[in-house]
Amino acid sequence: MSGEREKGKEGAERVERGARVGIDELLERVRSGLDRIEPRAAYEAYEAGDALLVDTRYAALRERDGLIPGALIVERNELEWRLDPLGSHRATEADSHDLRVVVLCNEGYASSLAAESLRRLGLHRATDLIGGFQAWKAAGLPVLLPASRS
Repeated sequence: MSGEREKGKEGAERVERGARVGIDELLERVRSGLDRIEPRAAYEAYEAGDALLVDTRYAALRERDGLIPGALIVERNELEWRLDPLGSHRATEADSHDLRVVVLCNEGYASSLAAESLRRLGLHRATDLIGGFQAWKAAGLPVLLPASRS
């Protein structure tokens, strides 16, 4: 295990033991154990069939900003149930603990915590998209824009 991963693991264990920690420190610890991915690399991995993109943004953001074509939409409060390969409520795509899951939120904060949660379920390749949907869109990657409102 690399030093960075070990640091992330130790940080998570310290938090589990009840040590007080602020969200900024927790986020830093969690991220130190993830192999976070840039938008272009995530797109290429998805296109190559090597990654499942999972959009956890809530409906109002998806309706406002659009969707990533092919991304699985799973609200954050359902994520673990839908992505657990052993779960009775799993999505069809969640068929292996070896699945490379790239979680995205709006700006790349909540997705880091979500990816860590998936790793605790044994999805050891789970990670998140740096900068979230907004970075994806800014990179000029495919987005299905919402229908214009009258």
